[in-house]
Amino acid sequence: MFKKYDFRRYDFILILLMLAVSILGILVIGSAKKTVQDNQIYGLIFGFVCMIVVSLIDYSFILKFSWLWYIVGIALLAMVHFWGVSVNNATRWVEIFGVQFQPSEVVKIILILFYAQFIMKHRETLNTVGIIGIMIILLGPPLFFIYEQPDLSTTIMTCVLFFILLFVGGLSYKVIGAVLVVAIPAVIVFMNMVLKPGQQLINEYQQERILAWLHPDKYPDIAYQQVNSITAIGSGQLYGKGLANNVVGSVKNGNFISEPQTDFIFAIVGEELGFIGCCAIIILLALITIECIMVARKSKDLAGELIASGMAGLVGVQSFINIGVTTGLLPNTGIPLPFVSYGMTSLVSLFIGMGFVINVRLQTPNYLT
Repeated sequence: MFKKYDFRRYDFILILLMLAVSILGILVIGSAKKTVQDNQIYGLIFGFVCMIVVSLIDYSFILKFSWLWYIVGIALLAMVHFWGVSVNNATRWVEIFGVQFQPSEVVKIILILFYAQFIMKHRETLNTVGIIGIMIILLGPPLFFIYEQPDLSTTIMTCVLFFILLFVGGLSYKVIGAVLVVAIPAVIVFMNMVLKPGQQLINEYQQERILAWLHPDKYPDIAYQQVNSITAIGSGQLYGKGLANNVVGSVKNGNFISEPQTDFIFAIVGEELGFIGCCAIIILLALITIECIMVARKSKDLAGELIASGMAGLVGVQSFINIGVTTGLLPNTGIPLPFVSYGMTSLVSLFIGMGFVINVRLQTPNYLT
């Protein structure tokens, strides 16, 4: 379970990057909504401790119980389905022993660990119809429960993680090509169908968000958050208006975006810290992603490579989606900006996931003593 490591090889760079972007997030959250800032600080402290503990445990030992973690993840999502706590017309939280958290954030880490072990075990037969079919079937239950919350953005993010792990695990380019030949036309047909009146493929509010993204002038009541977000980011110009400013017309003080401390936190960054602040956040998140990729390239086995690649994908892709939404590049979908948006479950889960990445690095050849 525990091994003797050369702590001179501990990934302090990754830790410093995570702390830097998390502290920036805490400062911006405090400016957006002061009452929740302390919770984010507690989340950072708890997540940091969890990361240190996890980083010292042999990830190969943890992966031996991958099926147990998978069952625990499904059980947590099922609890949300039957006994979940509703907030803003979405049931994504569950309360256990007085602690309320969002299981879907934890399940993303669990699925990375589960598929890392599964793919490594079946690496020789990964490109067979049977193994791919089993993996898709196993992905079904978590996707069902997450989508039913409803949480389309996390459903999409979970699918993206699955495809990243398949690709890194050694999925044949022939299979990838065949999937793309089918998937691209299917996506086009799907988008045409969901934009038609009376469609039943997605919820009405999800359809309205897509339509509002395409035609904001026709759906001002739905597009207002994205429109105001773009305006706020542009108004910050180079240096921003300053943290906790008292400008009445700001997106925060004018209440132009509901709950700006969560999914639209990047709008606050742009308005209050300007172009420089936005670049700082993007660079830090990019460096975290790159560091995870570097760890993946040097890992001792395929499982370690998949864990580090999965975390790189989680931070990189989720950051792209969140910033894409706040800048109008993508339709409005609620997904947090890693390490920056308010949310203790998301923050703690990310730190735990990075703890596994650090352990992968410690066990890289020539790192282990």
